[in-house]
Amino acid sequence: VSRDIYQNPLNTRYASREMSGIFSEQRKHSTWRRLWVALAESERELGLDISQAQIDQLRTHTDDIDFDKAADYERRLRHDVMAHVHAYRDQCPDAGGIIHLGATSCFVTDNTELIQIRAALELVRQRLVRVIDALGSFAEQYRDLPCLGFTHLQPAQPTTVGKRACLWCQDLVIDLEEIEHRLQSLRFRGVKGTTGTQATFLQLFGGDHDKVESLDRLVAEKMGFDTTWPVTGQTYSRKIDSQVLAALSGIGQSSHKAGMDLRILQNRKEIEEPFGKDQIGSSAMAYKRNPMRSERMCALARFAISLAGNADETAATQWMERTLDDSANRRLSLPQSFLAIDAVLILYRSIASGLVVYPHVISSRLAEELPFMATEEILMAGVQAGGDRQELHERIRVHSQDAGREVKEHGRPNDLLDRLAADPAFAAVDLSGATDARRFVGRAPQQVDRFLKETVEPIRSRFTNDLSGNTDEVRV
Repeated sequence: VSRDIYQNPLNTRYASREMSGIFSEQRKHSTWRRLWVALAESERELGLDISQAQIDQLRTHTDDIDFDKAADYERRLRHDVMAHVHAYRDQCPDAGGIIHLGATSCFVTDNTELIQIRAALELVRQRLVRVIDALGSFAEQYRDLPCLGFTHLQPAQPTTVGKRACLWCQDLVIDLEEIEHRLQSLRFRGVKGTTGTQATFLQLFGGDHDKVESLDRLVAEKMGFDTTWPVTGQTYSRKIDSQVLAALSGIGQSSHKAGMDLRILQNRKEIEEPFGKDQIGSSAMAYKRNPMRSERMCALARFAISLAGNADETAATQWMERTLDDSANRRLSLPQSFLAIDAVLILYRSIASGLVVYPHVISSRLAEELPFMATEEILMAGVQAGGDRQELHERIRVHSQDAGREVKEHGRPNDLLDRLAADPAFAAVDLSGATDARRFVGRAPQQVDRFLKETVEPIRSRFTNDLSGNTDEVRV
């Protein structure tokens, strides 16, 4: 790695080498060459004057690319595809005349990008499944541990730690469904020609429309696709990029939401992300245990979210059959969206697999607020004991305000239940169990059980192979 020029930290620090490999120069240009082989081979099968020896020569050199020579050609030609055509021809002199026969540049560029997108989506799917699995295990372990719920980031009706984890997990399940939909609907551009009319190929095959359609199908099948888009311009529709980056943005949104929650919970000392034995939280404050992984997850998620709008604008500004102002943009936005989400999900699984829960702190935090939350039940009990509902409501309101002032203005414990116990109006009400948190979590534990059974377990069963091994370690 050169230290005197900028290196993309997505490659050097955050994303996996596996995802970086999908968008590498080697992978990209080897795929170009495999496409040229598939094109020539299919044209031969349909009757064009191309020899098996020429195809064999092309296939021999699909991976041994002279990148320096290609770069030299591009400096002179100012055209990346033709530069690689010339570099390929130099290695395959007998087949030089049939490379790229009838094709336009987007035959290799767009089809390769679709192949890369498919591979990257499959890797993202694997990462998603692993995070869902980890969150499911965490939710099961803490299915019935009561904790303070929040709305508006203000204390609200209690929930459980496991139920909250299910909310995080369900967002990712929605994202997984979207990624699967994108994979299932992804099509090959195929062999469409300069403006998508297939005119050149129709000329090559002497006006035989059936052979042109067969060529489109054969090349797609050789590259692992069942279907091609029936119509294209010079490029496949950039709406595809917009949809794919929107799906990646969705994962970013889900991860950012969970990361923010975890950062708040770590601030409250209720749950902490894993912290390495030798990890340093602050260069100045040695005692600190910062939520570094969650913060990084949020940072990278925001970056991925921001790129979705980029794809939207690119799709909206394509002119007629195509315009080239998409090219330089997509060289950045497509791979970097995938690299960022790859890094986000690696972090997310690391966090979810090592969360540290502090039940005593959670219980203490809950106890501080529980008296207020018990008042509705106390009110109903008072009415059932013969009290006047409106009078009891007013007494509870006054006592609650007074107890609140003790907490906020003087920093004293919440003494609401003591105040109610001393009030004759509540003499007939049993307040002894008012602060049993398990009475206030409703069906949260049962909801966790159902979610795990009906949602998480089927995902685990379908993607068993994706749960084995560990190729997604946090690099720094």
